[in-house]
Amino acid sequence: MKYVIDTHALIWFLEGNSRLGANANAILSNPDSQLIIPATALAEAVWIVERGRTSIPSVKDIISAIEADHRVVIYPLDKDVIATTINLSTINEMHDRQIAATALVLASKGEIVQLLTCDQNITGSGLVSIVW
Repeated sequence: MKYVIDTHALIWFLEGNSRLGANANAILSNPDSQLIIPATALAEAVWIVERGRTSIPSVKDIISAIEADHRVVIYPLDKDVIATTINLSTINEMHDRQIAATALVLASKGEIVQLLTCDQNITGSGLVSIVW
């Protein structure tokens, strides 16, 4: 099982924020979890940190935390993700589409994947398996 991490899940986990769902927190705290961060989610997290909308002090802190975590793979925003994104019109926000598309692309390659998110755009779509 691989877990794709949405932007809020990433930020809230690194902050220790109580808004992170208990199941997502357990997965993110498990040293054996295989974690996938879509490039889009990482870019959004950097933007949030740059604007001071989190308790994470700097972009360097978020990048260092990710680089130090051997469980994490950053998944690129590649042509397969973009092509899949085009078909996700039930998700009305571009970044949410790209994050969901990352999970769907991995699933299409035979991976068993769940997405760690509470985002209503994604959860309401019913397109991907969600954990929160």
